[in-house]
Amino acid sequence: MVFSSSVFLLLFLPLVFVLNYLIKNEYSNALLMAASILFYAWGEPYLVLLMVLSILVNYALGLAISKAKGSFRRLPLIAAVIFNIGALGYYKYAGFALSSVNAIFKKDLVTVPEIALPIGISFFTFQALSYVIDVYRDDTKASKNVINVALYISFFPQLIAGPIVKYKDINRQIENRTISFDGFTIGFKRFIYGLAKKVLIANVLGLCADTVYGCEMEKIGFGAAWLGALAYTFQIYYDFSGYSDMAIGLGKMFGFDFLENFQYPYLSGSISEFWRRWHISLGTWFKEYVYIPLGGNRKGKVRTYVNLVIVFFLTGLWHGADWSFIIWGLYHGLFSVLERLGFKKILEKIKVLPTIYTFLVVHFGWVLFRAKDTATGFQFIEKMLTPWKHVENPIPYWEYMDKKTVAIFICAVIGMGFLKKFIPEKAQKVWKDSVPEAVYCVILLILCLASMAADTYNPFIYFQF
Repeated sequence: MVFSSSVFLLLFLPLVFVLNYLIKNEYSNALLMAASILFYAWGEPYLVLLMVLSILVNYALGLAISKAKGSFRRLPLIAAVIFNIGALGYYKYAGFALSSVNAIFKKDLVTVPEIALPIGISFFTFQALSYVIDVYRDDTKASKNVINVALYISFFPQLIAGPIVKYKDINRQIENRTISFDGFTIGFKRFIYGLAKKVLIANVLGLCADTVYGCEMEKIGFGAAWLGALAYTFQIYYDFSGYSDMAIGLGKMFGFDFLENFQYPYLSGSISEFWRRWHISLGTWFKEYVYIPLGGNRKGKVRTYVNLVIVFFLTGLWHGADWSFIIWGLYHGLFSVLERLGFKKILEKIKVLPTIYTFLVVHFGWVLFRAKDTATGFQFIEKMLTPWKHVENPIPYWEYMDKKTVAIFICAVIGMGFLKKFIPEKAQKVWKDSVPEAVYCVILLILCLASMAADTYNPFIYFQF
C-alpha cells in the first residue's frame, strides 16, 4: 500500500485516524502497531513475518543489553548487529554477491537464488539497529513494552520510505503524546503538499524520464539525454521529498514530531552541504553510527578521507545491490574528499559557481543512479557532453515532452527552493495558515485525486530500498 493510492487515502487513513481518536490513549500504540502491520502486510503478506521477527529479536536483545553488566553487554549487541545485518545481507545482497562471484570468474560457479526483497527493509533494519545501539550506549533505556518497540520499528507513516527515526528522539512521544486539532491541520496540510509533489510533479516527470531512459541508446540524442536526465533529477527529489513530507505530516496527525528529511538540497554550495540537506536522516545515521565510530575527522586528514570513502561506499550500497549504486556512492565520496583538499575554497571565489557546480555533480550522479547499468550510464553521460557526436536519428521530442510536462518542469525548478528564497519572510508568514492557503490545499488535494483516478502511472522510486 502506498500513500498516493485511493485505498490508503479514502479507506485506510480515515479509518485508522477515526479509531485512534475514539479509543483511549493507552490503547493507541496497540492500534497503530496493528494498523502498521496491516499496512505492510497489504503488499508483503508473507514477508511481514520478517519484520515481526525483527521486532521480537531486537526487543529481546535490547532488554538483554540493559540487564547485562560490564563487557557482557557487548554480546547481545553483537548478536543484534549479526541478526540485522545478516537479514539485510541475505534478502538484499546475497544475489548480488553471488552474481559478482560468477562475473569475476566468468562462469556460473554458484547458483544465484531468486530472493524477494522486502519493501523498506533498509529503513526498518537501520531503525532497529539504532535502537539496540542507543540502548548499549545508554542514550536511551530499553523499553519493557514490546508494543512500543513494535510501533517504533513498524510505524506505517515512515515504514517504507523514512525518514529514519532514532528511538531516543521519539521514545517519549511513543509513551505519551496527544492529538490536537492544530497538530492535525498542520499535519494534514503537510501531507497534501507532499502528495502534490509526488502525484502532480514526480509522476509527470517520471513518465518523461522513463520514456527517454527506455529508448535504445542510438535513438537518444543530445537534447533527449539532457531532458531525460533533468526529468529524473527532479523526479527523484519530488518523489522522495514528497513521501517524506507525507510521512512527517501523517506523524503530526497522530501526535508524532519527526525531524526534517530534506532542506532544498539542489541549492547546496558543495557536495558535503548537499548531504546535509538530502535524506538528512540517512546522512545523520551514517555519521552517528559509522563515521564517528571510525574516528571521524579526529585522527588526521588521511584517516578522515578514508572514513569518508567508507561512508559513501556504504551509502551507495545501502541504496541498492548493484555496482551502479556503489560507483554512485564513491563518486559522491570523491567530490567530498576533493572539496576538503581545497577545491571548495577555489569554487567559493565566484559567488554562484558553488551552487552550479554542486547541481551538475549531483545531476550527473543521478544518471549513473537511474541507468539500467553502469555502462549505459556512462554512455548516457557521453551523449550529454558531446552533442556533436550524437545527432543521428534522435527520438522526436513529442515522445517525451508536451505542454503539461513543460509546465511541470517550470514548477519543479521554481519549487526546488527559489520560491522560498525570493519571497519575503513577512509574505511567507502571512500566507502560512491563512484562508488562501487552505483553499490552495483543497485545490491541490482535488487535483491529486483527479490525477490518481485518471492515471495508472504511479511509481515509487524508493520501494527498491
